[in-house]
Amino acid sequence: MRGERPVAVPKARGDGAAGWSARHPWWVLMTAAVLGAVLAFAALGAPDRLSNGGYIAHGTEATRAESVLAQRFDAGIPDLVLHARADGPVTGPEAAAAGREFVQQVARRPGVRQVLSYWTLGDARLLSEDGHAALVAVDLRGDEHATARRAATLVPRLTGPHGPLRVTATGPAWVMAQATELSGQELVRAELIGVPLAALVLLFAFGSITAALLPALIGGLAVAGTFAVLRLLTAFLPVSAFASNITTALGFGLAVDYGLFVVTRYREELAAGGDPDRAVIRTMRTAGRTVSYSAATVVLCLSALLLFPLGFLRSLAVAGVSVVVLAAAATALVLPALLAVVGTRVDRGDVFAPLRRTRRGEGRSAWHRAARAATARPVLAGGCAVLFLATLALPFAHVRFGVADERVLPERVESHATALTVERDFHLPWNRTLTVLLPDVDAVDQEGELDAYARRVAALPTVDRVFTGLGAYEDGRLAQGPDVGSLAHITRGATWLAVTGSGPPAQDELLVEELRALPSPGPHLVGGRPARVLDTKNAVFAALPTAAAVVVGGVLLLVFLFTGSVLIPVKAVLMGVLSLTASFGVMVHVFQDGHLPGLLGDFTVTGELETSMPVLVFGAAFALSMDYELFLVSRIQEEYRVSGDHRGAVVTGVARTGKMITTASTIFAVALLPLVTSEITLLKLIGWGLASAVLVDATVVRGVLVPAFMRLTGHANWWAPRPLAVLHRRLGADRWHTPPRPAGVPPARHLTPGGRQYEAVGRAPGEGPP
Repeated sequence: MRGERPVAVPKARGDGAAGWSARHPWWVLMTAAVLGAVLAFAALGAPDRLSNGGYIAHGTEATRAESVLAQRFDAGIPDLVLHARADGPVTGPEAAAAGREFVQQVARRPGVRQVLSYWTLGDARLLSEDGHAALVAVDLRGDEHATARRAATLVPRLTGPHGPLRVTATGPAWVMAQATELSGQELVRAELIGVPLAALVLLFAFGSITAALLPALIGGLAVAGTFAVLRLLTAFLPVSAFASNITTALGFGLAVDYGLFVVTRYREELAAGGDPDRAVIRTMRTAGRTVSYSAATVVLCLSALLLFPLGFLRSLAVAGVSVVVLAAAATALVLPALLAVVGTRVDRGDVFAPLRRTRRGEGRSAWHRAARAATARPVLAGGCAVLFLATLALPFAHVRFGVADERVLPERVESHATALTVERDFHLPWNRTLTVLLPDVDAVDQEGELDAYARRVAALPTVDRVFTGLGAYEDGRLAQGPDVGSLAHITRGATWLAVTGSGPPAQDELLVEELRALPSPGPHLVGGRPARVLDTKNAVFAALPTAAAVVVGGVLLLVFLFTGSVLIPVKAVLMGVLSLTASFGVMVHVFQDGHLPGLLGDFTVTGELETSMPVLVFGAAFALSMDYELFLVSRIQEEYRVSGDHRGAVVTGVARTGKMITTASTIFAVALLPLVTSEITLLKLIGWGLASAVLVDATVVRGVLVPAFMRLTGHANWWAPRPLAVLHRRLGADRWHTPPRPAGVPPARHLTPGGRQYEAVGRAPGEGPP
């Protein structure tokens, strides 16, 4: 029986690496098995080397101010805030002695640069309202990645009982350390849940156990490569701990999607009566070509993340590009070998065969009926689809952006719970305090000028108090003279002010802008967390036009090279933007406005979206939108070149790819399920945003909007000006396998928008008459 051993694939001109792989399957599979084992071994320990952070733009005014404060004053935003509570007043002899001893113990720990506390400064802001708790602010050495790693080892030794004191911790470094630990735990859950669920979806889609296993094997190889790539990247740059969660879902989802497209086409070629050897070659010339263009599009979209000045996005870009290349390489090299070995046995183990036999003859598929309905009344169908997407997009009109903090973690996690306690019991808003650095003002020689400036700052309606080396100011006047803590604001030839706002957190950024615009005695820099947030948002927004131009321009070029059309690339970009805007609206509705918390599990509603998240979702979801676009349009174009019937080609193309695209989107959404159910709000946001984007795109956009649009534009979809058509042909981008024209069917001729005829079969779009 044919297919019981690897097929003998004949060598053909232009079959490339896929043909070589199919002719030497056992060599390829043995090499892949060895490589997979090496990658899995190399990936060991990768999660332990990942860090967190990278959500703040560097080189901004805020980071420059904090750098100078750290160098000249040993001051800045504390990396750790330790909350020490006693049963009685912490000012009592026993608690005070234990507090001073604890502070000395912290100061002796390696990596600790400075420790400030109520017991050493006597600053009332570090004492709780009931007097039963005090704060210890700790600055650690190194950047945010180094401080997070230091906090992971230091905090467990400092928290817990210390005589009459019970110590808990919060602060940026401990938040990042706990987020890293929690994301590692959820990664294991992702592997235990996401992979089996994706395999079940594949089995339901294919019916055959053998066919379902092939994409799953490609996905497993991509995941092994993902961790190996992350392990390698950590030797050269800080890689976010979330990269393992995100790129695993992205790599597995894409690899399975690519495998699904290729195996589906291979089964179609076999069902059409083709030999297994020819089926492999024809499959890779059609679906394989589409996979190559799809991977190039995804790489382009993810590479645009490198243009943003955030370490988080840049590490994800490098990791994501590597994963996509691995998925495409496995599909192009390993999958043909697997198909050559499996041969006609690809349909063995079909557990749903009896069910399909009972449904046979019930009529055309739902996708065929949907495409016919959309092309029969394209204005009505397209208008309803646009209205639906616009309704989903409406909440995006009031989007607000912020930067990740302890609220991305569950309230039960220590860093979040302690931050809530500090916010409730203390007057010190340590995470909202602004610093105004006056690097050329001497507090002694220029006391009058400093006093006048501090009064002007304190008189601002959004300011609560101002602390300087001269004392504390309120309502435009000196309210309290200098104390021990005031000395920390003074050094030779420079001074700084600590400013706390009087309004809600939403007004902090307005206060930053007011302080930067207010005249001062000499140059000044404004820092602090609100200034960081504002500068980060401005840096991201400044990079958006360039990144968008790179993505849109690159996609237009790639889709043109793929189709030879001028209109289809423009349509693809517009549809992708419309679909993504709808996804962004859903993200705002759920995570910023706080709807559906019960459905997605508990998370803290902050009233804003993390600044980098829409950028990341845009890069990944827009790439996936183009992925589905290429697979749909390639099939429509293929049908059109055979028949010349435009509407029939659209309907047939949607019918033949509809189930495949919805299955692919479902598999991708299933791979994202561990992110959606994550306890970390950032991962939940990414998972929900990507899942909603791909599902809406695969159903509403591909099933209704695209066929309606292509029906309205008619034969103009395949037209291009003669110079571009010639360029497309000369670049070799159109050298793909066109199915033979059925016997008795003449070459189709159609009018271009300019009134000229061209032959639709075997000729480049836009080319003149033969």
